[in-house]
Amino acid sequence: MADLKVAFCTNEYPPNVYGGAGVHVEYLSRELARLVPVEVRSFGTQNVDEGNLKVKGYSGWDEMKRNTDPRFVGALDAFSRSLAMAKDTLDADVIHCHTWYTDMAGFLAKKLWGVPLVLTIHSLEPLRPWKVEQLGNGYHMSSWMERTGIEDADAIIAVSQETRNDVLRFFSVPEEKIHVIHNGIDLEQYRANPAADALQRRGVDPSRPFVLFVGRITRQKGIIHLVNAIPHIDPSLQVVLCAGAPDTPEIGREMTERVAEVNSSRGNVIWIQEMLPREDVIQFYSHAAVFCCPSVYEPFGIINLEAMACETAVVASAIGGIPEVVVPGETGLLVDLQLKEGTFDPVDPDRFSRDLAAAINQVALDETLRATFARNGRRRVEQHFSWTAIAHQTLDLYRSLVAVQE
Repeated sequence: MADLKVAFCTNEYPPNVYGGAGVHVEYLSRELARLVPVEVRSFGTQNVDEGNLKVKGYSGWDEMKRNTDPRFVGALDAFSRSLAMAKDTLDADVIHCHTWYTDMAGFLAKKLWGVPLVLTIHSLEPLRPWKVEQLGNGYHMSSWMERTGIEDADAIIAVSQETRNDVLRFFSVPEEKIHVIHNGIDLEQYRANPAADALQRRGVDPSRPFVLFVGRITRQKGIIHLVNAIPHIDPSLQVVLCAGAPDTPEIGREMTERVAEVNSSRGNVIWIQEMLPREDVIQFYSHAAVFCCPSVYEPFGIINLEAMACETAVVASAIGGIPEVVVPGETGLLVDLQLKEGTFDPVDPDRFSRDLAAAINQVALDETLRATFARNGRRRVEQHFSWTAIAHQTLDLYRSLVAVQE
């Protein structure tokens, strides 16, 4: 079946990548294209033809923005682009969709073109109820699109065992349809980089230890809990927050006010709100004493892989798929997090913040422990999370689905 052809549908694709799903699609499509022809249908204006890899961008339909609640536009726009993706002539044996934004593209393309549908679950709408702030009742539409796609898919890829459990908990899907295939990392690109010019340009002193956060300003990423931990972090440590793109004006204001408050009492909190180029982020990972991932919901946590690949110790919340990546006492420390039932609010947010600070101090102030975690983290990434291996696992799944149809 050497001539098998694959179509991806995705919201994010370079240059429009802002989260882990976009990173996943970028690298997986590249690796698969070394093996089979891959067409990527993406939100945007991309137009790429590189032999086995072709990318077509789909622009939004302005009609979706007219005479409606502005909060509905995201879901309506996704539906309209999905419809355009699905109706275009499909020269592929499998269609593979990523996130709820394009689940309907796969659902409709399966009906129109008669090919099996694969969905990768990077996150789930039932586990992100705070999105009502962002989408209003559009959240119910995004949830419906996600459920419709998942329950009609021929195969589902969960990026962690915990994500697989969540799919079974919230959706009517036979267990045998769900396959765990982890995210991966580019081992050549993500490695320790001694250069420090990117840090110096943004006011970070590379000669002094710092704790690093990288991510969007969302409830999901738990950044407010890390900011609330700052008063308890050893004052000798710089705190570097590479954090932009707030989900809502409300959380943006909350972040601004809280960072100003904690910084006024201790200083050395550096908040970088621009989205940094990847090579600059790698410099930040490489020089950090510890990387912190305080997420309250994290199906996998590709940022932890990135930090470990750059030989940086990790402190993260023991939630979702993170314990499948970070090995406590070996590559970093995990902080217990109990959530109020049916929410993503910590039972004791003050305790969670204090526990984050205690773990950060324990690692950052112990040079020997940091070095051990750094060495073990790189080795774990090399042994378990290469994109090459993940592409082969994914291709094996495609072939099993196509074989059933023949």
